[in-house]
Amino acid sequence: MVNLEWYRTFKAIFQQGTLTGAAETLFVSQPGVSLHLSSLENYVGYKLFERSGRKMIPTERGKILYNAIAESLETLEEAEKNFQRSTEKHTPTISIGMCFETFQITLEQYIATLPFNVIIRFGDYHQMLENLDKGILDLIITPQKGGSANIELQAFSSETIVLVGGKDLDLEDFKKSVKKKNYADAEQWLKQQKWYGTTGDMEHLFRFWQLNFGHTPDFRPNFIVPNLSSIVRCLGSGKGLAVVPDFLCSKEIENGQIALIWKGHQPLKNTLYFGCRKNSSYSKEIELIKGLFKKVMV
Repeated sequence: MVNLEWYRTFKAIFQQGTLTGAAETLFVSQPGVSLHLSSLENYVGYKLFERSGRKMIPTERGKILYNAIAESLETLEEAEKNFQRSTEKHTPTISIGMCFETFQITLEQYIATLPFNVIIRFGDYHQMLENLDKGILDLIITPQKGGSANIELQAFSSETIVLVGGKDLDLEDFKKSVKKKNYADAEQWLKQQKWYGTTGDMEHLFRFWQLNFGHTPDFRPNFIVPNLSSIVRCLGSGKGLAVVPDFLCSKEIENGQIALIWKGHQPLKNTLYFGCRKNSSYSKEIELIKGLFKKVMV
């Protein structure tokens, strides 16, 4: 009989698009993800993904398999969650969705102090909104709005997407171009530098470039690392550039570990929202979590 964890791993790879993203979502090692995928492909007898760089592109058979199992797996996950609720009457379990970096900066330091159980899930914001609506998640932190009448969104903070770089960069030519509002020359200077990016999310770079230069970037980052926090750490040890949310690197900028280079001639700002279902039975626990976020980010 096929191992159910193989299907859960396959679903995570399909949704995240990378082995690294799937590993972070499932809280397992990347070799473990690779082993599960290999075992499942051997079991079904055909390839489920094609590799394109670090991206995992589902084959046609892979798409068919995903469509066949996705809804059933979500039903099982919901059953698991309901079982936890019914057997843990005195200790509620709250499922929270957010990006990995947001968790590191905010909630990670308070996890051990919480008087209830917590399940943290990482993923893309569209999927989080869907899972919140379905009851798989109880609270999400998101810059995106959904269309469900069952979801209540509350703005609590904002982030500015900024251009940062290593402290040893020679910025004289770039600053002159920006001061003269010669953004074509500024763009050319930027394209000549080394860039950092993440495996699954280039949205910040694309939106920043579109807003300030009128088109999407025609280059790819030189160095692809697991997440935005990795980018900030890498920039602290050398030259290079990246576009990241300001709250992820404010301490490093203040300490002089990296440099804030440019906010853009049109700053790119995102409003951050708490998302939860209306009339949630965990309103007390959710309010406590909200308070911790406001303590760190507001």
